[in-house]
Amino acid sequence: MDNNGKRVALVTGATGGLGTAMCQQLQKDGYRVCAHYRNPDKLKEWQEKMKAEGFEFDCFYADVSDYNSCGEMIKKIESEVGPIDVLVNNAGITRDKPFHKMTYEDWDAVLKTNLYSVFNCTRHVIEGMRERSYGRIINISSVNGQRGQFGQANYSAAKAGMHGFTKTLAMEVASKGITVNTISPGYIATDMVMAVREDVRNQIIAQIPVGRLGGTEEIAYLVSFLASEKASFITGANYSINGGQHVY
Repeated sequence: MDNNGKRVALVTGATGGLGTAMCQQLQKDGYRVCAHYRNPDKLKEWQEKMKAEGFEFDCFYADVSDYNSCGEMIKKIESEVGPIDVLVNNAGITRDKPFHKMTYEDWDAVLKTNLYSVFNCTRHVIEGMRERSYGRIINISSVNGQRGQFGQANYSAAKAGMHGFTKTLAMEVASKGITVNTISPGYIATDMVMAVREDVRNQIIAQIPVGRLGGTEEIAYLVSFLASEKASFITGANYSINGGQHVY
């Protein structure tokens, strides 16, 4: 905990739709929230929007695809804010193409940003969590890592890999008071999804049994639950939150 007695939470990819909702919910829960960003140009506008909504976060830069950059960010957080108790690996990108048209660069960028980032950030916090005998690691995967999706061989591979990582690390650190879990959202009403052409969006919604897109706050609520001290017996799990679109 930091000097104010608050646990510290780091959310990667904080300025996106899901990241924003997670930061807000965790701050409401009483955490000192550290928001990771990659794009400095987007940051100022995001901070102003957050302030207008009554939220202020400690913001830290890193290229999550780079191990040393993540290390520098986490070192800075630990010196300026405090030890990290909760890590939400949320940063991600897409480079969609059918596999026969996918370039090495398309593959490399998605694997490094979506999967290597999980190792890069977690590796830098895990020793501190082990020493303190407490930690919550939450990896944000996707329904398309569970079922596959046309044009997303890179994305689906990375998101499926996240849960393989979750399962093994959960077993390794369970005796140290650290939980590691995965959340696999379906189609959520982020700006990115809402920017999709309405007719295409309606086709997506038609495939969701509950008949609507998910809300960013619904994912954030699940993050909040898994981050809590009361969720200490849940580890190595993968929570599907997709409105019934993929059940198994």
